Amino acid sequence: MAGAVLLGLLLTAAALAAPAHAAPAHAAGVPQPDGYRMSDYRSPTPDGVAGGETADTPAVQALLAQGRAVPVFVQRLERSTLPGGPWLQSKAYRQIPGSVWLPNVGMGAPDPATLAWFESQLERLTGGDRNRDLLFYCLSDCWLSWNAAKRAVLFGYARVHWYPTGIDGWMEAGLPTEEAHPLPPPAVSPAP
Repeated sequence: MAGAVLLGLLLTAAALAAPAHAAPAHAAGVPQPDGYRMSDYRSPTPDGVAGGETADTPAVQALLAQGRAVPVFVQRLERSTLPGGPWLQSKAYRQIPGSVWLPNVGMGAPDPATLAWFESQLERLTGGDRNRDLLFYCLSDCWLSWNAAKRAVLFGYARVHWYPTGIDGWMEAGLPTEEAHPLPPPAVSPAP
């Protein structure tokens, strides 16, 4: 609890001290697909996600300062081919302080184990409260966070926030980050 209050105070102070930054430009008129984006994840994204709220950097700061939002980083990683093996991370990633990194939950068609893992992780992170604020982000112009936010809405979460400029927009604003560590992947059943 004290950590959340301290993070809120730091974010509020940073918001007041940081110069105003324009959000990176989004391609106007990118339509929301009926389903999920299945490929070319690093490309211009829509202005919003149905059933969710789109947040810019000041809105994310305010949301996190309230201490109720769970920030979820959804960058994609490759899996080890070893049974129960770790994620293969080719480079270090940064995340918004206090975030939980759930790799691959924003893929267009995640395997059943990843989909079930995502749903169970959201249940755990929110304590089963479908009205708890969830903040999904990745990199700028990245459909992984859009897909994850849409999926959370379809899981029945009522307060889904999507941060389309992601960690790139956060760092451009000069806000604090921390090293990101992915949660262990779900067990994957071997192919028959």
